[in-house]
Amino acid sequence: QVQLVESGGGLVQAGGSLRLSCAASRLTFNMYVMGWFRRAPGKEREFVAAINRPGIITHYSDSVKGRFTISRDNAKNTVDLQMNSLKPDDTAIYYCAADSTATAATMNRGDANYWGQGTQVTVSS
Repeated sequence: QVQLVESGGGLVQAGGSLRLSCAASRLTFNMYVMGWFRRAPGKEREFVAAINRPGIITHYSDSVKGRFTISRDNAKNTVDLQMNSLKPDDTAIYYCAADSTATAATMNRGDANYWGQGTQVTVSS
């Protein structure tokens, strides 16, 4: 079946950087809009970023705009999230998602076809 496997999470100090990666298998990767979501302790899941199928158009939540960058490599079936200037409020489990019907702007609906298991990001103050 389809697999989305996240990696790259960890513990970092405030102001630091992390790069998350999501490897997709058993799907036609370039037919899916890819996105990242996160769930902080005690909070609802929230949209972080999305990228369209060719990797040209991106969309970000206001809380990460200017600090995070999403990118994809359709030859390698991967989507990355570069996270800079991290804050303690960025602490969450980060999930990769694949959506066959969304656009980058509508990925925030949160009803993607496939989800990864998540990777923990902890930002210490």
